[in-house]
Amino acid sequence: MTAESAVTTCYRHPRVESHVRCTRCDRFICPSCMREAAVGHQCVECVKEGARSVRQARTAFGGRVSAVPLVTYVLIGLNVLVYLAELARPSIVDRFGMQGIGLKGADGAHYVYQSVHPASMHVEGVAGGQWERMLTSAFLHLPPDQGIGVLHIVMNMVSLWGVGRVVEAQLGRARYLALYLLSALGGSVLLLLISPDGRAVGASGAIFGLGAAYWVMGRRLGYDMRAVNQYMTGLLLWLVLSAWATSWQGHLGGLLVGGVVTLAYAYAPRDGRRTLVQAGVCVALLMLMLMLVLAWVKVTGLTGGAA
Repeated sequence: MTAESAVTTCYRHPRVESHVRCTRCDRFICPSCMREAAVGHQCVECVKEGARSVRQARTAFGGRVSAVPLVTYVLIGLNVLVYLAELARPSIVDRFGMQGIGLKGADGAHYVYQSVHPASMHVEGVAGGQWERMLTSAFLHLPPDQGIGVLHIVMNMVSLWGVGRVVEAQLGRARYLALYLLSALGGSVLLLLISPDGRAVGASGAIFGLGAAYWVMGRRLGYDMRAVNQYMTGLLLWLVLSAWATSWQGHLGGLLVGGVVTLAYAYAPRDGRRTLVQAGVCVALLMLMLMLVLAWVKVTGLTGGAA
C-alpha cells in the first residue's frame, strides 16, 4: 500500500484529509463536520437522525413543553390591536359585540326586539345570522366613555397575563388555545340562552375559563391548594359582586366550559388514546353548544338573514 492510498478524507469533503471517525456511523469526518457527542464526535447527519429519534418532552396534560407563552402574547396583542381599532372606529363594538337578538332601525339606532316591528327595521345579532358575534365579542372591550372604560381591557389583560402563562405552560399551545376559544364561546352561548337581548363584550368569559383550568390543574398536579383556592374564591366573588355591571352569564359560561375542557385534559388516559379523547371532548362540547344555539334560533321562530 502506498502512502498516497493510505490518506483518508472526510466523507462530505473528499478533498479534506481526516483521521477522525463518527462514533455512530464510523465514517471519517473533518473538523467542520464534527459535532460533540457523549463519547467522541458524530457527523452532521447522525446528529440530525438522533434528534429526530428523541421524544420531545411533554407536560402532564400531553402538551409540548415550551418556555415561551407565545399564545398568551398573541392573544394580548390581538386584544390590544382590536381595542385600538375600536378607538378609531367605535361602530365596531355595535357590529361585532355579543347580542342574541335586537332590531336596527333605518337611522342606524339599535332597539329592543319586538316580534311586531316596522318594515324599516331588521333583526340583528345571532338571530339575524351574525353568528360571528359569539367569538368576536371576546376580543372587544368597553370604549373609554362607557362603564369602567379603559379599565375593562386593562383588568382583563392583566388577568390574562397572570393566569394565562401558567395554564399555557402546562397545557401546551394547541390545548391552551382550544380551551380559551371554547371558554369564550361558552360565555356567549349562556348569555344567548339566558339574556338574548343583552349586549356584552370582553375577554372575561375566556379568562374565567382559564381560572377554572388553573383550579383543575392544581388538583391534578398536587399544588398547594391554599393559594389556588384563594384565587378561585376571588374569581367567584368577582362573578357575584360584578353581576350588576357585567355579563355574569358570560363569566359563568366561560367558567363551566373551561372546567369541563380541563377535566378532559387532566383525566384522559395517559396512553396513545389521550390526544384523541381530549380532542373528542372538545369537539363534542363545541357541537353541543352549536346545537343549543340552533335550538334557540328555531324556538324564536326566526331564520338567518345577515343584517
